[in-house]
Amino acid sequence: MSKLKNHSSAKKRFKATGSGLKMRSAGRSHILSKHKTKKKRHARGTSNLEGANLKVVNKLLEA
Repeated sequence: MSKLKNHSSAKKRFKATGSGLKMRSAGRSHILSKHKTKKKRHARGTSNLEGANLKVVNKLLEA
């Protein structure tokens, strides 16, 4: 039986921390001139995955 591979895109998007996973906030890549300053400010940095999303991403990364 061949090796089960990790999900390549999930490896690039999520990083493991001591208590779970962290991810980059959405909506910060391009065409930012039309977004309000408050929206861009709140999308800075990283956020933690929680709940059902955490279970799904853990399953993608575990193989």
